[in-house]
Amino acid sequence: MSIHLTESARARILGFLELDTTALGLRFGVSRSGCSGWGYKVEVAHERRPDDAVFDDGGVHIFVDAASLAQVDGTRIDYVQQGLNAQFVFSNPNVTGGCGCGSSFTTDAERIIEL
Repeated sequence: MSIHLTESARARILGFLELDTTALGLRFGVSRSGCSGWGYKVEVAHERRPDDAVFDDGGVHIFVDAASLAQVDGTRIDYVQQGLNAQFVFSNPNVTGGCGCGSSFTTDAERIIEL
């Protein structure tokens, strides 16, 4: 089980974490969203929760709750800048489909959660 950061994503996240002295790392997971089912949640982590899996990638602690883990395991997080636009981009090997507007996705792991 793992989450991977590219160099550009790691640098951007470390910049956010340096601004918040109470930050422990990055919280990454999913929540129900959009027409396909799941959307990514990304925020600064201020606590470790009992069901968190914690990954370390180049000094960035990544906290993933147990309910999200099967959906995001193996995800590569990149940070891409194109002109004036910048965004985090997720390459998730678990994604099996998505909505037309690109705001949500489905995975085979979803069936396990619903059982």
